Amino acid sequence: MRLENRANNETREIKFTKNYTKHALGSVLVEFGDTKVITTASVEIGKPKWMAKDDPRGWLTAEYSLLPSSTSTRCQRERTKISGRTQEIQRLIGRSLRACVDLEKMPDVTITIDADVIQADGGTRTASICGGYVALADAVEKLLADGTLKENPIIEPVAAISAGIIDGEVKLDLNYEEDSHAQVDSNIVLTKSGKIIEFQTTAEGEPYEFDQMLEIFKVAQKGINEIIAKY
Repeated sequence: MRLENRANNETREIKFTKNYTKHALGSVLVEFGDTKVITTASVEIGKPKWMAKDDPRGWLTAEYSLLPSSTSTRCQRERTKISGRTQEIQRLIGRSLRACVDLEKMPDVTITIDADVIQADGGTRTASICGGYVALADAVEKLLADGTLKENPIIEPVAAISAGIIDGEVKLDLNYEEDSHAQVDSNIVLTKSGKIIEFQTTAEGEPYEFDQMLEIFKVAQKGINEIIAKY
């Protein structure tokens, strides 16, 4: 058994607390065990400056931040220049959520998903995607109710989960201790229907077998189905 007394194919306890903040159109506290992230969806009327004026699409983007006291040793705020890790994560969040919407159904609307990690214990990027989706869905519901959107742009839900190989065993939803000792590390993002948005799997030491890759995918799919059922 693992530290939380769970089986290899079990997630940590996962919670979504909606309407967590007052001002954002969608806001969620998402908890994957001891990992806690506040995700919000903010809405602006208009397109990014780089989009052509006659482009029929709206836009969805994301920003991610690891807050100073979220880890055991204080990390610095990224005030003027963000790290490569932060850029990678917020791009992942953005493209994962754009994959689940029809941007042409949200013309002249820009939605920004902010993911602020207040406590980190592994899986912050996957928790951010899940919380970001829930915040997005809540914001879209309000935009439909007030007439800003005429059609629901969400195609289907998405969710994400981490997995890895530790001491030759495939394990789901790694905490920090497990992640730091994993021989293979994986982050998976899927739609509700099982389509793949991201399947990033890296050997930290020895290469892994094809059958192990399939096992990682299957256990991740199980976890993602359970997460989407909580939405």
